[in-house]
Amino acid sequence: MKLVRYGKSGKEKPGLIDAQGALRDLSAVIPDLGPAQLSDAALARLRRIKPESLPLVRGKPRLGAPVAGVGKFIAIGLNYADHAAEAGMPIPKEPVVFTKAISCIQGPNDPVMLPKGSVKTDWEVELGVVIGQRARHVSQKEALNFVAGYCAVNDISEREFQIERGGTWDKGKGCDSFGPLGPWFVTRDEVPNPQKLALWLDVNGQRMQTGSTKTMIFGIAKIVSYVSQFITLMPGDVITTGTPPGVGMGRKPQLYLKAGDTIAMGVEGLGEQRQTVVAFKR
Repeated sequence: MKLVRYGKSGKEKPGLIDAQGALRDLSAVIPDLGPAQLSDAALARLRRIKPESLPLVRGKPRLGAPVAGVGKFIAIGLNYADHAAEAGMPIPKEPVVFTKAISCIQGPNDPVMLPKGSVKTDWEVELGVVIGQRARHVSQKEALNFVAGYCAVNDISEREFQIERGGTWDKGKGCDSFGPLGPWFVTRDEVPNPQKLALWLDVNGQRMQTGSTKTMIFGIAKIVSYVSQFITLMPGDVITTGTPPGVGMGRKPQLYLKAGDTIAMGVEGLGEQRQTVVAFKR
């Protein structure tokens, strides 16, 4: 299933994308698409609904983040060898784990706002993993059973804040608007092999990133298992799993986002995002 949340920010309704690509309203069936709706049992109940029985949503409403009530937004850094090389960093021996503030989560097509004082805001197309049930010290063999599904993520990053300002990466990763999710949450039955998905990203119509999850250093099962050894994962938590090469920091000369730029990106089977970059506003 392809599940969405649509409507004005803070007032989104749950929806479903049918086989013809039309948006259907799920609000009479579930109150929202959040942690309580992500278990295998809850998703199985939704799967039994005939999409044609649901009201058709007219027009092109705004899409919100496809999952509500995200408790933790965890990220994996340097998870593609060629991206580590362009960043001038060694290939990690274990997954590099950091967090993005949940306050940075937004819809897939909402504007990306440059932070105040930003000079190095960058882009990163990534595969996002949505957790469906509590995962604590799970094995790599069983890890994917704890995944509800997947979504596209743009891991927007301010490189000066991240690398040059001391401390951890987090303050360059969690600025407002730095976590576009969606457009859809796709249940794991529609993604039988998350290690064979193409990713791409354009800036102002120019292709910047082209990659595949098959070149990840650490696969999805390893990531979920690894993180669960240190942090108990809960339904609705999102893990974004690293980016292929082609980020602005890795270009020669380096290239960063400015107000008026447009970003288009997508992950195979998970839909596309489109954002306009805007100046800082309080």
